Amino acid sequence: MSILHLIPPHPTASSFPSHLTAAPQSPSSHRGPWIHPLPAQWSSSGPVCAALGWMSCLFTGSRASIQATLRTLLAAPWPSQRDIHSWLQLLSVLQWVLSFLLLGIVSLLLLIYLAFTSFWPISALYLAWIIFDWDTPERGGRRLPCLRRWTVWRHFRDYFPVKLVKTHDLSPSHNYIIGSHPHGILCVGAFCNFITGSTGFEEMFPGIRPFLTTLAGNFRLPIFREYLMSGGLCPVTRRAIGYLLSKNGTGNAVAIVIGGAAESLSCRPGITTLTLRNRKGFVRLALQHGAHLVPSFSFGENDLFRQVVFEEGSWMRSIQQRFQKMMGFAPCVFYGRGITSVQSRGFLPYAKPITTVVGEPVTVPKIEDPSSEVVDVYHEMYIRSLLKLFNENKTKYGLSETDELHIL
Repeated sequence: MSILHLIPPHPTASSFPSHLTAAPQSPSSHRGPWIHPLPAQWSSSGPVCAALGWMSCLFTGSRASIQATLRTLLAAPWPSQRDIHSWLQLLSVLQWVLSFLLLGIVSLLLLIYLAFTSFWPISALYLAWIIFDWDTPERGGRRLPCLRRWTVWRHFRDYFPVKLVKTHDLSPSHNYIIGSHPHGILCVGAFCNFITGSTGFEEMFPGIRPFLTTLAGNFRLPIFREYLMSGGLCPVTRRAIGYLLSKNGTGNAVAIVIGGAAESLSCRPGITTLTLRNRKGFVRLALQHGAHLVPSFSFGENDLFRQVVFEEGSWMRSIQQRFQKMMGFAPCVFYGRGITSVQSRGFLPYAKPITTVVGEPVTVPKIEDPSSEVVDVYHEMYIRSLLKLFNENKTKYGLSETDELHIL
């Protein structure tokens, strides 16, 4: 027996007394015998629950009850355009966080698993590809403009939101090292501004190609390495940076998060402390290649997560520092918001505004073998330029006049 046999024929007006065929005065005052509206718990719980209720009535109700249920479904509150944009922003941040935290490890484990199955040729072919392509990250990577312009990055930008501010022009006839401060937990400002096209870096600085450096070990992880190179990330090694500054033409801007993992251990909201005083390798590289030094500061970067900061000298801090020296990254104990609620705890960053201000370039001459004294001079010039940038913009982007930038 088909389901159509369960549905009685639609009654005609002559089949009922006049008081039943008269038009009802209101939905609640007079209903025909064939109309069975949804229970309140279905119709008041949003479009999804209303849809489930309608599916139930499809198999158990009559034609009129289905029509009434459909009307109830259409009258249910649907997400507003603002709600849709909010969920798109949340999902864009979720995919980014999961990509950086899990993509490399999951891809590695998957390829190892496939190696012991009938799909082992996939692992073998990809291993051969990595061996063949081993040096590509050290030679500028493999940028994909379409990925940099991915629509997802616009939603990612709007979640916080992230903004890029230009204070001075950058000539495409030179190469640059951009110092990115502070590190924060996940370097959101640096990634959004220098790797995605969502904040308009290439429009603000025409003729300049931005790159961002990260740990060299990330480029040994399958699939993840392709993801990183497609956006313009490269290893934070002398060889990779030297290639971009000397063998890739002019107009290259290599962003380096100077503080690194050590700085992330002290990251907390409202604290602006940088690990910079003894970080001079980037200055030596700039001198060797004649690349100008450009300070940049991302206001709001440290407000995205909450971290348990262990005091210097404590046994937990010692464990973190030893782990950092061995692995290259710091095991920060942090949390953010949850997926379903801002009040819950999770691993997503809080939606706090980030404003990255790019400062005035420090002109650097080309000296193939600079002395320590020369390096110190330009290092001090860079610090003064960074302090000037911070003090001129701090009150514009969420800090008070009394807030100071501490450099360790």
